Amino acid sequence: MLIAGDIGGTKTDLAIFSSEAGPHTPLAEAKVHSADYPSLQAIVKKFLAKTKKPVDRACFAVAGPVIAGRVKTTNLPWVIQDAVLAKELNLNVKSIHLINDLEAVARAVPILRPSDVCTLNPGEPVPRGAIAVIAPGTGLGESFLTWDGTRYLAHSSEGGHSDFAPTDEKQIRLLEYMLKVFDHVSFEQVCSGIGIPHVYRFLRDVEHLPETPEVAKLIDAPGDPSVLITNHALDLTNPSKLCAATIDLVVSILASEASNLAIKVLATGGVYLAGGVAVHALRVIKTPAFLKRFQRKGRFAELMGRIPIHVIVSPAGLAGAAACGLENSNRDSDLS
Repeated sequence: MLIAGDIGGTKTDLAIFSSEAGPHTPLAEAKVHSADYPSLQAIVKKFLAKTKKPVDRACFAVAGPVIAGRVKTTNLPWVIQDAVLAKELNLNVKSIHLINDLEAVARAVPILRPSDVCTLNPGEPVPRGAIAVIAPGTGLGESFLTWDGTRYLAHSSEGGHSDFAPTDEKQIRLLEYMLKVFDHVSFEQVCSGIGIPHVYRFLRDVEHLPETPEVAKLIDAPGDPSVLITNHALDLTNPSKLCAATIDLVVSILASEASNLAIKVLATGGVYLAGGVAVHALRVIKTPAFLKRFQRKGRFAELMGRIPIHVIVSPAGLAGAAACGLENSNRDSDLS
């Protein structure tokens, strides 16, 4: 059996899978707050001790660049190495696979079910065309898929750390504000969970949008301010105008960067949005403003309008890690 995991800056999802049940049917699963543990192996060992299910393989999708079996997590103080995991978990090092978290989401795209997605624009998909994936969660992840003649291949990327490029006067002022705080301003810093508080403070301090005392008190309290800002923005009974403006601006930037990624890889097969911010802000993303901003590419506006856009509403990173691990397991069995 396989243990698979999706390790993010905020939460870690773990589950056990079998070849018979497949990547959509976990035999046991758990969700934990990543920062509550000193390492990935500590989380995995506790989970395995509780489930008492024997595993002989592992595949972990990690938020960070995976190079030669090693990854330093982008938004956690962890260094994860396949050899260390193998020793701690008593597994053969060849049976452990580390992949980038967005590569895992990309691997899940070909096996998505209709219930896993919300379609924003059906578009005119080109068969076997490239597919782009962008996921605002704690950070901003990007990846893409290309057709190799027989199947789609997933490619990891750290495109979320590319330079933030403003597209209007307000965003130019946001960049100027951010440059006073950071030497390098990436899309992640204005278009993800860690970016939402930056945008909120910009709108409060530079654009002078009024902040309600009740929300201000909650924002300054311990906890994740991005969750509070999002919740108050989408509150149906008493929404905060400052919080709502924050999410509107973040979603506008997300639309621009999704469009940038789509045009760079020529994603005629579609664009898939994933991640906690996309799911929680889905009501805003579904408005016409998102598609209008996505299609704003000058002479390529007509092409952008034909690109399908979907939001993944299920935990695709875990399914993709499971699919990768099960595929490797089946391939090794065929070779033996």
